[in-house]
Amino acid sequence: MTAAAESPAPPLALITGASRGLGAALAETLAAHGWHVVAVARTTGALEELDDRIRAKGGTATLAPIDITDDNALRHLCRSIHDRWGRVDLWAHAAVHAPPLSPAGHVAIKDWDRALAVTLRATGVLIPMVEPLLRAAPGGTALFFDDPATRDEAGTTRKFWGAWGAAKSGQMALVHAWRAESAALGPDRAPRVVVATPAPMATATRARFFPGEAPETLARPADEAARILAALEAQAAIG
Repeated sequence: MTAAAESPAPPLALITGASRGLGAALAETLAAHGWHVVAVARTTGALEELDDRIRAKGGTATLAPIDITDDNALRHLCRSIHDRWGRVDLWAHAAVHAPPLSPAGHVAIKDWDRALAVTLRATGVLIPMVEPLLRAAPGGTALFFDDPATRDEAGTTRKFWGAWGAAKSGQMALVHAWRAESAALGPDRAPRVVVATPAPMATATRARFFPGEAPETLARPADEAARILAALEAQAAIG
């Protein structure tokens, strides 16, 4: 087959935090629409189950079972993506660690350290690694997710939500700064950075925070994934 007759390479999505919840739903939705997904998560079994679901619908995925607090593993991942594909069209960062709700004076140090390492520090480590891969793709886009559940109607962090609110607010501060910097440089020099706000979803993390909540009153991750991706496409074509 000549080069002119070959099918174009599918768009590439890097999903960090892909093993469950919204990350898994995004991976499945994108794969079903012809994207190749690089799925990153710590739990190998959950990634393999995700891969089975993707393949059952005719999609393709590359699994990367790594801990995103491992800087060397992240470097190897991004280098491998560069060597194999040369770009990332969409990076969706759904990886977080939400510690148990607790009074500020009783937060366990191990929970505090893990929340900061996964939610905040790993984001700061990944941005400079993934940014060149996004710049290499026309319309490269980074997608992040806010969590308004940490705040009350006045925008103040809720009581007992201090550790999670601090980690998530720190992540959002970093992301919003990157978004402003990228917008100032323009689409030819920087990726598009988008912050989405998912509706409350029936996930394991949500159930930890709101144990008495009826799942049927919450959005399904698959529906939110479809809605968020449709909004992205409406703003600027990504697929």
